Amino acid sequence: MMKYSFALVITLCMGLGHAQKFDGLAQTPPMGWNSWNKFNCDVSEKLIKEIADAMVASGMKDAGYQYIVIDDCWQIDRDGNGKIVADPERFPSGIKALVDYVHGKGLKFGIYSCAGTKTCQERPGSHGMERIDAKTYAEWGVDYLKYDWCFTEGIEPIAAYTAMSEAIKEAGRPMIFSICEWGLSKPWTWARDVGHLWRTTYDIRDWYDGEINGNFLGWSIILDKQVGLEKYSGPGHWNDPDMLEVGNGRQTNTEYKAHFSFWALLNAPLIAGNDLRNMDANTIEILTNTEVIAINQDKLGQQGYKIFDYGDSEVWCKNLYNGDYCIILFNRASSRQQVAVQWEMIAPELAADSFALRDLWKHEDLGDFKYGFNAEIPSHGAKMIRLKKRYKH
Repeated sequence: MMKYSFALVITLCMGLGHAQKFDGLAQTPPMGWNSWNKFNCDVSEKLIKEIADAMVASGMKDAGYQYIVIDDCWQIDRDGNGKIVADPERFPSGIKALVDYVHGKGLKFGIYSCAGTKTCQERPGSHGMERIDAKTYAEWGVDYLKYDWCFTEGIEPIAAYTAMSEAIKEAGRPMIFSICEWGLSKPWTWARDVGHLWRTTYDIRDWYDGEINGNFLGWSIILDKQVGLEKYSGPGHWNDPDMLEVGNGRQTNTEYKAHFSFWALLNAPLIAGNDLRNMDANTIEILTNTEVIAINQDKLGQQGYKIFDYGDSEVWCKNLYNGDYCIILFNRASSRQQVAVQWEMIAPELAADSFALRDLWKHEDLGDFKYGFNAEIPSHGAKMIRLKKRYKH
C-alpha cells in the first residue's frame, strides 16, 4: 500500500487555496443508514424502498435519522456519453425514481462511488469522470456521496478527493461528501475544506474486537485509533470511524450498547448498517435512544476524548454545549468490575464540585455526587452518564 509523507500532505494542503465543499452541511454528525454492512452487493430498488419505509415505521426518522445511502454494486456500466448506468435488473425504475421515493418519505438519498478506476467491487469508478458523475448525481437529486479508495494505484488522494469535491460544487446541488480513504493519508490533516467527514481506519466488522490483516477491525480496536484525533473534528468536518454494526447479530446487547455509546461520544456519523425491516426490540431501543443521540448531535460539536486509562477500564468524556459533560465508564475485562471517575480527571478545578448524574441507558436520575462516581460495569460494557453541575465547593 502506497504511503504518503507528512511533508507531501502539508505541501498539497497549502496548494488547495480555498474551500471546495458546500458549506453549511453536516453541522451535526450525519445520521442515516448504509447498505454495505448487512447486504454487501445484494442491493436493489425493492430493498431500498423497504428500508426507507422501515426507517419511518421504526421511529428512526423521528429519532433523527435522515440519509438512505446505497453503497457499491448499484452501477453496472457507462453509456456512450460516459454517463453512469444503474443495473437495469436491480433498479428497473432508475435511480432518479428511487431518489424521488426516498424524498417522498421525508428522507434524503445517498449514493456511492470511488476515486479509483473501478469501485471496490469492480464497477465503474469515477477517476477522470468526476464532473459527469457529480452532474448526474445532482440531476438525480442525490444528497450525500460516499467516495471510496479502491483501484487507485498511482492516484494521489488529496488531488482525487479535491477533484470530486470541486465537481460536486460545480454541479450546484449541495451534497454531503464522505471521504472513504481509510485514513491512509491522514485526511484529518487536510480534508476539512474538501469533505464533510473522513474515514479514520480500515473497515469495521461486526466484532467487539479482533482484526484480519489489519484491514477488518472490531469496534474496540477502531476506538483505540481515535485517541488524539479529537482536535480535528467539529461542525461540518467529522472524523468517521465507520458505520454502525448494531443489530447485525455477532455481538451481545451489552457490546452493541457500548458500541453505540462510543460512536455517539466520538461525534461519529450515526450510519446504521443493519436490516431495518427486521429489528428486535433491543436493536430498536439502542438505535432510537434519543438521550444518547442528543450527545452525538450536541451543537458544540466537540468530540469525546479519553481522560483516564486503568488498563482493563477506561473513562471517556465529552464537553457539551450547555456546560454539561457526558462520561463513559468502560470495562474491557472479561468479567464485571468497578470503574471509577473523579471529577478532577475532567479538569482539576472540578475536583470538589457536585454534579447531578443521569444514566442515559436506564433513563433515570442517579442523584447528586460530589468528587466522583463509581459503578460496576459488565464485561465489554459501558455506562453512559450525563453530568450537570449543582454547585462548586
